[in-house]
Amino acid sequence: MSVTRLRLVAHGHTAALRQNRFGGNDNLDEGGRRAALALSPADTGRRAGDTVACLSSPAAAAVETAEIFGLAPTVEAALADCDYGDWTGRPLAEIAAERPDALREWLSTPDAAPHGGESIVALRRRVGRWLDAQRGVGRRVTAVTHPLVIRVALVHALGLPLATYRQFDVAPLAIVHLTDHGPHWHLRLDAAPAWAKG
Repeated sequence: MSVTRLRLVAHGHTAALRQNRFGGNDNLDEGGRRAALALSPADTGRRAGDTVACLSSPAAAAVETAEIFGLAPTVEAALADCDYGDWTGRPLAEIAAERPDALREWLSTPDAAPHGGESIVALRRRVGRWLDAQRGVGRRVTAVTHPLVIRVALVHALGLPLATYRQFDVAPLAIVHLTDHGPHWHLRLDAAPAWAKG
């Protein structure tokens, strides 16, 4: 089987991320655009004479991040952010004040979806199917998506208990490298530079 080299990139900062809101479809904010523009071609997967497949979440911020990198993204539904149901676009603090028990349930029980959207279990199933399909394809892929999607992808790739997704902190513009070697994904992390926090 051919080796797949997968670069998972968290999209740049948006107003929703800065305001700690659940999901939404914001464009990058000004700081997010500046930070994405400052990344080098080597960081973003562009190399002279090299063809890189680029996939992106349907979200505006992910598509915009890929385009700033000079890549032509193909939208991949499996890379979409978690469906937060009726919490979408609302601040965490607001949900904590209005529905503390529901928020506690969602944070502590991966198969709970008190917002009427997608549970973390369902998100892992979706992202895991996509990740498994990338094995052995034999290409370099840059996939621009959301911090939570990357956290769940890491849990799946490394065969960790699902609850450990909470232990990964994925910043905007963080880059995670996965390479399929034999039966396992190999992981390499690149920390987001300090200026990437916008």
